Amino acid sequence: MSLDENSTRPLTRAESWRYGALGLLLFFGIWSAVSLSGLTSAQFLPAPFEVAGRFFQLLGTPFAGGTLPEHLASSFLRFSYGFLLGALIGVPLGLLMGWYPTLDDVVTPAFDALRFIAPIAWVPFAALWFGTGVGGPILVIFAGAFPPCLINAYRGARFVSRPLIEAAQMLGTGNARIILEVLLPASTASIIAGLRVSAGLGWQSLIGAELIVASTGVGFMMVQAQLNISTATVMSGMMAIGLVGLALDIGLRALEADVRRRGLA
Repeated sequence: MSLDENSTRPLTRAESWRYGALGLLLFFGIWSAVSLSGLTSAQFLPAPFEVAGRFFQLLGTPFAGGTLPEHLASSFLRFSYGFLLGALIGVPLGLLMGWYPTLDDVVTPAFDALRFIAPIAWVPFAALWFGTGVGGPILVIFAGAFPPCLINAYRGARFVSRPLIEAAQMLGTGNARIILEVLLPASTASIIAGLRVSAGLGWQSLIGAELIVASTGVGFMMVQAQLNISTATVMSGMMAIGLVGLALDIGLRALEADVRRRGLA
């Protein structure tokens, strides 16, 4: 096999795992070398094993009012509210905009004006309205989760095969049934892809909000750790955020793959 063929062929699953493991080893190797070399203070860059030890300690030892699982549970509850709100409003509205041109023309200007505002920019507004209550973070999460849900549902509805729609119309199917029985099933893969993006943005937005307008949660825990100059605790919170985000993405990727396998793409 030629060099060009070798360089462009898809990697096998085993090769992907090997390259991934190599990347992780390089990352932790460089981190350990810098930390243990004395180039930086251990207080500000603890070694990986110190962060891992602190991470497992936080699983059972309270910090800033709760253990790490308790802070994660508080964060995930806020995330669930904001994410579900974004999906429950964004997906139906996107489908309706894809079917009704007049609604599309009415909503699009306001939506385009608001969707380019970074979710973190809503934090001061949320703090003024809700203080440190649950409403502020939910608003910020919604600001991050809502646009991808609407955009992908809209695109899915707009690119549904015209013969499918025309066949339903010839049978006398009403608009509501076309949306539910034609547009929604045909847009499923696009909607799930939007939910993946939405979940990632919503989770990131949550942590940003908790750094400022929350009194519980992983973001709040990290702020308290920063005030106490506990870098290992801050990095443990970062690890928890990354692991939960990875789990969310894996779950939604599995759902997306299942939808495509069933031929709903």
